[in-house]
Amino acid sequence: MSVADAVYINFEEGLKRVMNNTKLYVRLLTKFRTDTRLDELSAQIGAGDYEKAQVAAHTLKGVVANLSLIELFEKIRDLESQIKEKAVQPGALDTVKTVFDETLKKVDEVIAQYGS
Repeated sequence: MSVADAVYINFEEGLKRVMNNTKLYVRLLTKFRTDTRLDELSAQIGAGDYEKAQVAAHTLKGVVANLSLIELFEKIRDLESQIKEKAVQPGALDTVKTVFDETLKKVDEVIAQYGS
């Protein structure tokens, strides 16, 4: 992992969270690839359902924190704060989606490098 990748994934921290079990960490990252919570969050924000959006954002924030997906965690945390205030800034969700896509590219690299 390069230093630039550390912006998106703190691989060492992620491994520590699963007691240095690389197979488990890769399996969790693989499962994350198919997570649909961001789509659900987007739909809830679009519908103005801030209560459900806040729950979805909080849950997604926890998942990415446990996987040590650093940049995505920060962007979701910011978005969650805006949802709590019922004042989602224009472009905030797009920023999360962009960082999500970049994070998935790094997740794919980790899976390719460490997967079985």
